[in-house]
Amino acid sequence: MMNDKDELKNSSKAFGYIGEHAGVSRFSAVINKQFKENEIDAMMFPMNIREDDLYFTVSNMKKSKVDGAVISNEYVTQVVEILDEASSMVRRSGMCDIIFKEGEKLRGDIFSSRVLTEHLKDIFVSKVAIIGTSHHAKAFSFLACGFNVSYFNENLEELMEFTQEAELNDADMNRIAKDMSLDFSDFDAVLDFSNMTSLSMIEKLPKFNFDMKNNKEFSVLKQRANELNADYTSYDDIIDKLCASAYRAIIK
Repeated sequence: MMNDKDELKNSSKAFGYIGEHAGVSRFSAVINKQFKENEIDAMMFPMNIREDDLYFTVSNMKKSKVDGAVISNEYVTQVVEILDEASSMVRRSGMCDIIFKEGEKLRGDIFSSRVLTEHLKDIFVSKVAIIGTSHHAKAFSFLACGFNVSYFNENLEELMEFTQEAELNDADMNRIAKDMSLDFSDFDAVLDFSNMTSLSMIEKLPKFNFDMKNNKEFSVLKQRANELNADYTSYDDIIDKLCASAYRAIIK
C-alpha cells in the first residue's frame, strides 16, 4: 500500500501516462485514486513527452524502473514500432494504448476500443456509423460483434481494402464527400475515426457522437456537433471507464 504521502517505495509498481499534454489529463489522478482505495502498491505519473522525444522515452523503459505506460491518443500509432511483442489486436490495427514491461521487453495491447464498445452497449447503441478507416476504425471493427455497422469513407477503394483486411463480409460501404448532403439521424451513434478536415456534409447527427480524441486535440466531429447543437463525447468524457479498464489490466 502507498504511504500517506503517496510516495513510491522500492516494492511499488510505477506506471506512466505518456502524452504531449499528459499533465493536464485527469487520467493519472483518477487511476491513482483507484490504487489507493484498493490498497494497491502502485502509482501512475503523467509524462509530458514531445513527439521528438517519444521513441527515446518509450524504448528506454526497457531498462528503467517503470513497469509500463498508458499511451495518450496522439501517440498510439507511433509506439507500435518500439514494441518487442504485441497482441493480435495491436498487430492487426496498427495501434497500441497500453504497454507492459516484461523483463527487458515491451509488450503492447489495446484497452480503449474495448471500453468504447462496452460504453456503447451500456447506452443501448445498436446502429453505428463509422467514418474513416484509421487504426481506431480497425480496432473497433474487430470488436463490433452485436452492432449493426455502416462504414463511410471518402475513398471507396480504400474502404473496400479496409473491409477485406478486417474480414468484414457484406459490409455496408458508403462514400462521404464535401459535395454530398448526409443525414445520420437514423443511426444510434456516429464514430468519427477519419482524418477529414470538415464534416459540413452532415446535415443531421444522431443522439450520440464519439471520437477518441482528448480535449487537447482538434476534433472536427466536436466542431460539427456544436454547429448542429448535437451531443459529442471525447476520450476525456469517458475517462473514468478508461481508467477502470486500465486499472484491471495493470493489477491482473
